[in-house]
Amino acid sequence: MQFHGFKREDGRYGVRNHIIVLSSVCCANGVVAAIEREFPDIITVQNAYGCAFGPQDALTMFVVLTGLANNPNVGAALIVGLGCEIFPAKNYVEAISGKPVEAVVIQDGGSAATTRKGIEIIAGFKKHLSVQKRVDAPFSDLIIGLKCGGSDAFSGVTANPAVGSAADLLVGAGATAVMGEVTEMIGTAHILKKRCVDSKLGNEIEKLINDHEKEVHEALGDFAGLVISPGNMDGGLSSITEKSLGCNAKSGTTAIKELLAYGAIPSKKGLVIMNTPGYDIDAMAGMAAGGAQIILFTTGRGTPAGFPAVPVIKISSNSQTFGRMEGDIDINAGSILDDGKSIDDVGHEIFEHIRRVADGELTCAEINRSIPFNYLKQGMTF
Repeated sequence: MQFHGFKREDGRYGVRNHIIVLSSVCCANGVVAAIEREFPDIITVQNAYGCAFGPQDALTMFVVLTGLANNPNVGAALIVGLGCEIFPAKNYVEAISGKPVEAVVIQDGGSAATTRKGIEIIAGFKKHLSVQKRVDAPFSDLIIGLKCGGSDAFSGVTANPAVGSAADLLVGAGATAVMGEVTEMIGTAHILKKRCVDSKLGNEIEKLINDHEKEVHEALGDFAGLVISPGNMDGGLSSITEKSLGCNAKSGTTAIKELLAYGAIPSKKGLVIMNTPGYDIDAMAGMAAGGAQIILFTTGRGTPAGFPAVPVIKISSNSQTFGRMEGDIDINAGSILDDGKSIDDVGHEIFEHIRRVADGELTCAEINRSIPFNYLKQGMTF
């Protein structure tokens, strides 16, 4: 089985061919914004930090930003640095491979000169990428993130099980499915442990989930079992365990092969778990940094959020949300309840949608530019 992607120098394949410009520190964001004004069709990532925080947080920032630039959907990367931040621009350049990458530093010449130099570099990148064509790529090269947000009582009945069915098809085709949101696995450690390929991995996952549960209890005390959002409650969910059971349904039925650190690239094919938080954007950031070319995102309440460089396929759990948010949701899993479709019917629908998006079809979030950073130009082709 194949898709048509852009081959990178490191042998991986992207489903998009983006140019990314990111700042190594918040002080450089003005130059990043100026470059984006010249090229509104590029991706820009404006770093909110870069200095004045602890070493672990600084390392996480570095892992995520370099991982996003290393994502196979990115064809070229420009780093805009200030010159005195924790990780200077040259560190990012050294950590990014498989594509053209350059850096500019504001303290070497000032903002105006740095902007002009950045514009020249992007113009060169655009010429380089303009001649690249999609080629046959092995389906097994795909890494697909599994995410849910704005969940309701139907999420664990329709959308998440349908994604689980699609995940089984992905794994069967040799691809990799990444499930995160460890805080939304609380109460289900014993279930996931039994699905691991060996007892060592099972014990690691059980400990990770239990450690998260302990932290929640320490923070919230008697209210720990209600660590879900008001929107989740309005949608009919009663506790974190109920939400977790629905969340886990996204993983399908295959064995869990690996436990990943936040932002790490899977070393094994099949179903893997990444240690991400439940917060939507942070969870997707970890998956994107880990090389996910596409993310499946189920929602009951409804959310338009996509992600830079990575197409996000939105799947609603009910037809009412699908109707209210027309143009924001790609697939309606509410058809399982309303139209008599089976979970596997919608699972196949999701799987086929993944194939089309991998070949270049835009998702609703891409068309609407509903992402944390404005990088899509209306009518742009990939």
